[in-house]
Amino acid sequence: MATLTLYASYAALLGVLLPSQIALLDDENKISNFAIVTTISFIFTLFAQPIVGAISDRTRSKLGRRAPWMIFGALIGGVLLLGLGSFTSLLWITVLWVLIQIGLNALQGPLSAITSDRFPRNKRGTASAMAGIGMQIGGTLGVLAAGALAGHLGFAYSVFGIAIILTTVLFVVVNRDWSSAKSEIPAWNWRDFLQGFWINPRKNPDFAWAFTARFLFILGYFVVSTYQLYIITDYIGMSLEEAQGAIGTIALASLLPTMAAIVLAGWWSDRIGRRKVFIYLASAIMVISLAIPLISPTFEGLLISAVIDGIGFGFYMACDTALMTEVLPGGGVAAGKDLGILNVATNIPQALSPAIAGVIIAMAGGYPALFIFGMVAVVLAAFVIIPIRSVK
Repeated sequence: MATLTLYASYAALLGVLLPSQIALLDDENKISNFAIVTTISFIFTLFAQPIVGAISDRTRSKLGRRAPWMIFGALIGGVLLLGLGSFTSLLWITVLWVLIQIGLNALQGPLSAITSDRFPRNKRGTASAMAGIGMQIGGTLGVLAAGALAGHLGFAYSVFGIAIILTTVLFVVVNRDWSSAKSEIPAWNWRDFLQGFWINPRKNPDFAWAFTARFLFILGYFVVSTYQLYIITDYIGMSLEEAQGAIGTIALASLLPTMAAIVLAGWWSDRIGRRKVFIYLASAIMVISLAIPLISPTFEGLLISAVIDGIGFGFYMACDTALMTEVLPGGGVAAGKDLGILNVATNIPQALSPAIAGVIIAMAGGYPALFIFGMVAVVLAAFVIIPIRSVK
C-alpha cells in the first residue's frame, strides 16, 4: 500500500498534473518548460535516495532504521503538494517541485530497503512482485484520479499529498519494524561515509552491470511514458481535455496484463531460482509494444501498445528488484545506501527523460523518434545483464 500510494502520486504528478499545469501556463513552450522543471529537480535530488538510505542504515530508534526517514520524507512532500496547484509562476512551480521531489525521494529510499531487510533471498521474487503490483495499481489509479481531477489542480495535488502522509504513517504504525535503539552504531568517519557512495565496478562488476541495465530500461520506458499526455495531444491529435481522460483509459488497459505478468513472473522466478531470463523477455515484449504506435499512430494503436507494454513491464518489475537485492556488495550489509544508489539508476533516466525527449522531438523528427529511442534503450538493457554472474 505504501508503494501503491507513492507510485500513484508519481504517475499523477509527472504524467498528468504537472504537465497540465505547465501547458496551461504557456502551451506553446510546454515541452521546453516541462523539461526545465524536471531537469532542475533532477539536479537537486540526484543523490537524495542514497544519502537518506546511508543515514537510515545508521539510524537508531524505537521505530527502527527506516521509519523515521519515511515519515520525514512524506511530510515534506505531502505538505508542499497542498500548495503546488496555486502557483502560476514557472519559477515557483520549479522551487516547490524540487522540494517535493526531495521529500518523496527521502521516503522512497528507505522504503526500497524493506525487501532486503525483511525477506530471505528465496522469497524476494514474491516480495518484489508485491511491490510491483503496488507500483502498477498505483500508477494506474494515479493517472485515472489525476485525469478526473485535472480540472481542479489545487484539489488534485492536495488529494495526493494527504494520501502520501496518511499511508506512510499507517505503514509505520501497522507494519512495525524492529527497534534499532540498542543496536551498535559503527564509528562515524566522514571519509568512510563519502567513500561508501562509490561502488568500485571492478570489485563489484555485477552491481555495476545491474545499475547500467536498470538505467537503460527505465530510460527506454520513461522517455515515452513521461510525454504520453503530449503524445496523445500532438501525435494522435486530441485536445488537452480529451487527452486527460484518454490517458486514464490507456493506463487502465495496461493494468490487468501487468498484474498478471507480475504475479506469474514473481512466483515463477522464485520457483526456478532465475531472474535474468524474465528481464530478457521483458525487453523483447517492450520492443513490440513501442513499435505499434509507429505502425498505427492512433488512439487504438496506443491502447494495444499499452496492453503489450503492461506485460513487458510486469515481467520486468517482478524480477528487477529481486535481482538488485542479490548483487549488493557485502551481501546487503548497507542495503539502505546501496539500494539508494541503485535507485539513482531509476531517478536519473526518469528525471532526464523529459529533457532527452524534448531534444529528440526537436532534432530527430518528432514523436516517432521517441519510440525508436525507447526500443534501442530496452534492447541494450537486456544485453548488459548478460555478464552478471551472481544471479541466474
